[in-house]
Parts: sequence; C-alpha cells; structure tokens
Amino acid sequence: GEERRALPPGPVSNGGDAEGGRELVELKVIWNKNKYEVTCGLDSTGAELKQRIHSLTGLSGPGLPPRAPGPAHPCLPAGLPPAMQKVMFKGLLPEEKTLREIKVTNGAKIMVVGSTINDVLAVNTPKEAAQQEVKAEENKKEPLCRQKQHRKVLDKGKPDDVMPSVKGVQERLPTVPLSGMYNKSGGKVRLTFKLEQDQLWIGTKERTEKLPMGSIKNVVSEPIEGHEDYHMMAFQLGPTEASYYWVYWVPTQYVDAIKDTVLGKWQYF
Repeated sequence: GEERRALPPGPVSNGGDAEGGRELVELKVIWNKNKYEVTCGLDSTGAELKQRIHSLTGLSGPGLPPRAPGPAHPCLPAGLPPAMQKVMFKGLLPEEKTLREIKVTNGAKIMVVGSTINDVLAVNTPKEAAQQEVKAEENKKEPLCRQKQHRKVLDKGKPDDVMPSVKGVQERLPTVPLSGMYNKSGGKVRLTFKLEQDQLWIGTKERTEKLPMGSIKNVVSEPIEGHEDYHMMAFQLGPTEASYYWVYWVPTQYVDAIKDTVLGKWQYF
C-alpha cells in the first residue's frame, strides 16, 4: 500500500514520478489557518483523502503545524474526522471520485472546513454553563406574588365568595363558571369555558369578553405565597407580557385543567 507521510521527501510532479507503480500528486492542504503538504496517488478517492486529512490534523511534532487549539478530551481521537470535513477543490470534493477524475494537479490547494470533536465540546460547554447560570438567576427572582403590581390585589385577601380549594388534587373543569376571583384592578371576575364554541368568557361586573381559545398565546400560573392552595394566573392575549390578563385566587385543583383546555392539549367535557 501507499506509504503515508505528513511531508514528502521532495517535489513530485503530476504523474512524472511514481511510487510503487502509482502516479503521485503533491497537495497543499489548508485548514484552520494551518498548512499541510501531502502526497497522494492520483487514483486515491476523495474519501481516502479525507482519511489522510484526519491523520494529518491529529499529528503534532517538529516541522508540523500545531494541533487545533482547544482542550483535548482524553477519550476522543485527535484530528478532524472525515464526517466533519468539507473538502473543497473547485467546489465540494466528491468522495467517490478519484483525484485524477476531478483533475487535481500537482501543487493544488485543497481547502478544508470543519471542527474537531474537541473544538465542538469546547464551544458547547461554556454555553451549557451559561444556560445553567441563567436558570439559577431565574430561580433567584422574586416570586410574582411579591411584586408590587400583584401585591396590591393580593393584600386585599381572599374574596368573600372564593371557591373552595383542594390541595394536591387535579380536577376537571366544573360545568359552572369559576367565580370568586379578582382581576388586576381588584374587581370580581369569573371564567366560563364554552367548550362547544371553543371560547373562554372572562366576565366582570361591567362586561364579558368572549375570547377564542386559539387567540390565547399562553397561560402562566404561580402559587400564592402563604396560600399555596390558590394560584394567580395570567392569560396571554397578545405577543408580549404587557397583554397578560391576570386572575387571582384560582383554586389549585383546576389549574392544570384550565391550561390544558385553553392550550388545546385535550378538552374536558
């Protein structure tokens, strides 16, 4: 078989010399600002060249370019794996064709694009750490029920006609409207789920808004501190949080049923 070397012993002309009966071509491989010189048989395929590049990019030592920067993982191979290589010579180099067929000439420049597995890990690890930090910061955020805009409603205490709650139990929506709750203005509000019309009716003393279920972008809720058997809940009616319609003192046993019904996971009949 062909002897594999990072550096050839001397200049090789296109088809002028031969090693073991093979016509050879000298290539300049450029990857990640590193340059490599490699001698290949003209009848080598693109796939075989990729294997050579894999070996070359994993080498280090006197007279050779350094390995790509980044921490090496002890359990992962060095170099640029063929599956992660984009090799270009007058376009993307086809793996199944030989260098002769694609008319590679002596001294041709081969451009290689790709990242080693270690490079990928080095990039992803900080991202994961950053995501964990963001989650930690979110967990440190003040609960919604302590925020000023909600506090002024919650400080009124439970409505006189608040519906009884059952902690630790999930129930289907009742056939009657959910009542005995406040909105963000501190006014009484009731929720009526018109399943046959696929609508949610939000009723106050002044008016009743009839909202198609599909127009509600999201439903969020949070237990009320000190009264965890009740939730504060918001229906997102527009693209931003400014469109949230807040409802307070929702019995906890209905929270999941409300979310599932409005967001369309399944209907409760």
